[in-house]
Amino acid sequence: MTHISYSELKNWEFCPFYHKLTYIDGNKIFKGNEYTAFGTAIHNICEKKLLQENFNPKETFVLEFQKELKQLEDDKVEFNLERALEMVPQGIALIPEIVPALEDYFKSYDIVSSEEKLMVPINEHINFKGFIDAVVKTNDGKYHIVDWKTTSWGWDSRRRSDPMVTYQLTLYKYFFCEKHGIDPKNVETHFALLKRTADKNKVEFSRVTSGAKKTENALKLLHMALYNIGKQRYLKKRSNCNKCAFNMTPECP
Repeated sequence: MTHISYSELKNWEFCPFYHKLTYIDGNKIFKGNEYTAFGTAIHNICEKKLLQENFNPKETFVLEFQKELKQLEDDKVEFNLERALEMVPQGIALIPEIVPALEDYFKSYDIVSSEEKLMVPINEHINFKGFIDAVVKTNDGKYHIVDWKTTSWGWDSRRRSDPMVTYQLTLYKYFFCEKHGIDPKNVETHFALLKRTADKNKVEFSRVTSGAKKTENALKLLHMALYNIGKQRYLKKRSNCNKCAFNMTPECP
């Protein structure tokens, strides 16, 4: 094991044995669906718009979405074609609101990076791996880490405050600052909710605060996971069995 990503950490927190089945044993029970295909296509459009590439956003989105759906077909993954067809006009309606929402939220800003790779040492053996969707810098000198999240109509207060949702940005902020030698006080983090079925305000920004205590808790979870993975301790979290795709399968009877 040379690195750990936030997705891997989240899976370990869900259930250490689930982590073993997926990351150690290589059992991939979830290979995507129409929602992940839509999310990937929209993410690609966001990146191109952020970098101010010369392209046709609507045509490119349709082609990207078709490519992702074709990949699902090639991988023999079943998905809801009728729902996927409904997503095409939803994505097309969402795209024009991305840049205006950025400008309204941050006012004046400069693009620092898009899809910035993090591969930052946690210790002498393991790195933290991640990709930051976007980093912008505002006139007050602050850096803003943005993570695009596609959703149907938005998030409720419970999801917005869920540690296993917000820790992603907490750790991105920590390792971004480590990578660049930036004072954490000069970095803020935000989820950009791309709301597929919303009638208005299709792009909503949700700021995530990450103070010293929250950062300490996120790092504590990260080091706990690494310690137990290193010791090959793969306990089953029985409270999550009914939410697990491996429940009552040969891999986890």
